[in-house]
Amino acid sequence: MEQKTKINVPLVLMSEQEIIKQLQAFESISLKEMDRVKLMNRIDTKFAFDKNTLIQILPQLKANYFSLEIEGKRALTYESLYFDDADFSLFHDHHSGRRNRYKFRIRNYVESNLFFFETKHKVKGRTEKHRIPTDGFHKTLSPEEAAFLKENTHKPYDLIPVLTNKFKRITLVNKLENERLTLDFNLIFNNELKSVELSELVIAELKQQKLNRRSPFYQLMKSLNLRPYRLSKYCLGAIELIGSEQLKYNRFKKKLMYLEKINNHAA
Repeated sequence: MEQKTKINVPLVLMSEQEIIKQLQAFESISLKEMDRVKLMNRIDTKFAFDKNTLIQILPQLKANYFSLEIEGKRALTYESLYFDDADFSLFHDHHSGRRNRYKFRIRNYVESNLFFFETKHKVKGRTEKHRIPTDGFHKTLSPEEAAFLKENTHKPYDLIPVLTNKFKRITLVNKLENERLTLDFNLIFNNELKSVELSELVIAELKQQKLNRRSPFYQLMKSLNLRPYRLSKYCLGAIELIGSEQLKYNRFKKKLMYLEKINNHAA
C-alpha cells in the first residue's frame, strides 16, 4: 500500500494571506493623509495576541479605522537596528521601571525606502519620539546623529549596536479620533550569534494623544478579556537573543512566558 505523504502548509503563510485578504475590506489612507495623526508625543497602550485572533478581529475594526496603504501594500515591512551601551543600561532602565528612559534605533521603512535615526523618550507615561533621516544601517553614529542624540537627551551615551528586528506592520487610523493603531507580526530578532522568530505573535500598540478607553479597539480588547501589557520589542528581542548570561530580567519573566505561550498557541 502506497504511503501518503503529509504536506504541512505553514500556518504562518496561511494566516498572513488571510490577514491581507481581510485588509482589503478597509478604506485606505495614504501616508500624506496620515499626517493628522503623527502623534510624536503620545500615550501608548500595548496588547498581545496571536494571528488567529487578529484574523477574527479585523472585520470588527473596518467600520472605525482606515488602513494605511503604500505602493499597493497594507502589510508593510519594517527593519530596525537597536543601540544600547555595553552595560545594557537602556534595557535595565526599562526592567527597573524607570519613568524617564530612552530607546535608540535606526529604522528602515522598507516600502518607502526611508531610513531614520530615532530616539524614543518615555517620561511620566508619555512617549516622545524624535527622528532624523539617515542613509542606512551603520554600527557607529554619524556626527549628525551624535549631535541629534545629545540635543534630545542631554546625556552622554557610548552606544553600540545590539540587535536587529524585522516584522510586518499593519497601521490603522481612527476615522474620527486622533488615534493610530499598529499591529506587528512575523517578528524576527537577530544578533551576530543567534536568530529567533516569533511567527504567531501579534503585538498591538494603540497610540493616542491621551488615554481613551472608549476607543473601539480598546473596547474590543476588553470584550476579549485581553489586558494591556508592558514590554518593548527591544527588550523582548534582547531577552530572546542574549538571555540571563548578561541580562537581569526577573520582572519580565511572567510577561515573557505569556508571550511565548501566545506564540505557541498555548495561551
